[in-house]
Amino acid sequence: MRVLIANRGEIALRLIRACHELGWEAVAVYSEVDAQQPYVLAADAAVLLGPPAPRASYLNIPRLVEVATSTGCRAVHPGYGFLAENAAFARAVQEAGLVWMGPPPEVIELLGSKTAARELAVQVGVPVTPGTPPLAHVEQAQAFARRVGYPILLKAVGGGGGKGMRAVATDEELADAFARAQAEGLAFFADGRVYAEKLIQRPRHVEVQILADRQGRVVHLGERECSIQRRHQKLVEESPSPAVTPELRERLGKAAVAVAQAAGYVTAGTVEFLLAPDGSFYFLEVNTRLQVEHPVTELVYGVDLVQWMMRLALGEPLTLTQEALVPRGHAVECRVYAEDPQRDFAPSPGRVQVYREPAGPGVRVDSGVEEGCVVPLDYDPILAKLIVWGEDRRQSLARLRRALTEYVILGVHTTLPLFQRLCQDPDFLAGNVHTGFLQEFLAQPRVAAEPEAVALAAALAMSGAAPPREKPVPDGEETNSWRLLGRQRLLHRWLP
Repeated sequence: MRVLIANRGEIALRLIRACHELGWEAVAVYSEVDAQQPYVLAADAAVLLGPPAPRASYLNIPRLVEVATSTGCRAVHPGYGFLAENAAFARAVQEAGLVWMGPPPEVIELLGSKTAARELAVQVGVPVTPGTPPLAHVEQAQAFARRVGYPILLKAVGGGGGKGMRAVATDEELADAFARAQAEGLAFFADGRVYAEKLIQRPRHVEVQILADRQGRVVHLGERECSIQRRHQKLVEESPSPAVTPELRERLGKAAVAVAQAAGYVTAGTVEFLLAPDGSFYFLEVNTRLQVEHPVTELVYGVDLVQWMMRLALGEPLTLTQEALVPRGHAVECRVYAEDPQRDFAPSPGRVQVYREPAGPGVRVDSGVEEGCVVPLDYDPILAKLIVWGEDRRQSLARLRRALTEYVILGVHTTLPLFQRLCQDPDFLAGNVHTGFLQEFLAQPRVAAEPEAVALAAALAMSGAAPPREKPVPDGEETNSWRLLGRQRLLHRWLP
């Protein structure tokens, strides 16, 4: 059997590996800028889509379907991002006689509407935050805010990934925030409708993984803590959540299963909740796709979610039982982005000059790059995911700290230094986090970087000269990647 992988980067490579383990062939697609990416070279066949612009390549539905049929594929897996939650793409795949490796198009449409999903949750008795239907004008949002009290959250009806969301604290902010949420909804989802919710103060973002077959069986695989976010996009995830008790896990799981069954869900998905400081929880949304953070659940529950998603899409029955799905140990994932945290996470495109992955007990890296790769500006800048597992949270965080000191990426800025800093923070280590935690953390004073020393080390590393003796690292400053590279070169002679 052949499967078209309608995506790029680390998730495309993850899907290709899953296909190979199942004895299938995988067909990759790529844009002109991605021709030498690792996932393209790992596939059994690869087809050029077109120019780098997403609409000419990874968002080009007719071209993707044409490639799938012309290469003899039986199924299409969308990964995440791009067209993964696009009902029109799912329907086009099915109309071409191919298997869509995701939930049915009508389920994507139902749950893709945040307001319709909220209504479904209410119907099955799952709590939701106070909110509104789609709003025609800003005065309706103002009336809602005055009724429930500020702050409120404006959200695009078709939104996701933090797009089309605006927190509003006063009447004065409302008109501009409403216009911006409308504009983002229209730009990213072709839907300018906006609704409002009461904003829960300092909540945790907790999500529940589900698997469902065509016979109506649904199981959950516990929860993931996803509260470390910037601009509503996750950076660090862990399973299980340090705030969730076994009793609360059971309640969250039952709520997630109820929503999935009511929607007629099939394959893998995620039901997201807000967890308030008092322990109450509220339905947020359903992601009708594989999640970036799925590896932490795989490590804790011992289940290959990608393979199960593919098998369920082909009609296989779900043989996993809820009673047998018991968490073991603790896992944490850090998303390694080509972004500069010191410049408000500005993208950092360029060539990866040096790439060294960590290894050792309990360490997994799902990577989409290698040394010499070009990181383009055209797409989401995720490079890799560092995932660690330990027998408990303390051991997993110890392994994370150790792995971060081994991970070297040079040539582009990355989020690795930020994770090194987080691993020194007492509140993060204690699990005392919320969705606004990272913003507060970044506002804390810290030791300034040494640009001259970094530039000198970079020049020496590129020229092949030995680095100078390093100065002691000030307390609280993360290990510099150039210093680490210098140590490795002296000790192991890794570079010519």
